[in-house]
Amino acid sequence: MPDLNFTFEPMSVVLPAVRRQLQITGEVAFTVADPDRGLGLYAGEATSAGLHRPWSTWVDLASLLDAHLLTPERTEEGQVRVRLRAQAPSPDPDAAGYSAQGDWARVDKLEDPVFLFTLVEALRRVGPPAGGRVLSLGVNAGRELDALALAFPDHTFEVHGVDLEPSALTAAQQRHPDMTVHELDVTTLPQAHLGRFDLILALSLLQSPGIRQDVLLSALWRHHLTPEGGLVLGYPNARYRDGALSYGARVRNYRRPDLSLMAADVTDARRRLQRQGFKVFVTGKYEVLVTAIPSSVTTPTGLEL
Repeated sequence: MPDLNFTFEPMSVVLPAVRRQLQITGEVAFTVADPDRGLGLYAGEATSAGLHRPWSTWVDLASLLDAHLLTPERTEEGQVRVRLRAQAPSPDPDAAGYSAQGDWARVDKLEDPVFLFTLVEALRRVGPPAGGRVLSLGVNAGRELDALALAFPDHTFEVHGVDLEPSALTAAQQRHPDMTVHELDVTTLPQAHLGRFDLILALSLLQSPGIRQDVLLSALWRHHLTPEGGLVLGYPNARYRDGALSYGARVRNYRRPDLSLMAADVTDARRRLQRQGFKVFVTGKYEVLVTAIPSSVTTPTGLEL
């Protein structure tokens, strides 16, 4: 099929036209005004080649339509050729479980720059002391623990990882040989006698089946945090499909993202932690991070990478 060509058409025309051809052929190409030529303009303002839209518009459109954004090409003066290809049908990584052979073992969240930045920022907010104790709940293969070395290049820590999946724990210990691993259910933590920690991480864990957030958070601050220890909690706000990361928390049987359950859990955690005397920060995009530090602790400066 010939390329679509858009100049001064509004997005209300562009979106359904692109979606229609993508549904018919699985791939669509269209020309639009070169975003580089309109730097400083707002989306929808006019240039000589058509309405300006930044590159992020076409990234968002691809994500919305469950498509890959292929490498754009410059065409005639002032225009670019944008191509989208439909993502292949594939299950979420959860469907393959959490073993070292599952799809989650292929996912490296630290390759998402927003997650990398906000996780390092959160770790530095907590600021565990050099030699302090760190507990990672639902550690899986331990990739996110690489951020500790980025946040604190001059520190080492006593790190403990908890997970139910033996092969994932093996992979985590191979990645972090000095880490102590514990094969146990996080709901049994008070009985596990792991001691107290200066930093507790629970990323993509609290919404798992069988876990009650109120019970687990209570156990953590009562039995497992030092007086000046802090928490970093992660709530997924995305899904993976055909290797691509797509924004928005998914609810079973809903075609489009619905953020209500994720927002409710984040709000509940924030309120509970504030009632226990923590200062709470909510950051992130594809994974929303709730960072809690005792009110007595001064928030440090220089948090960024």
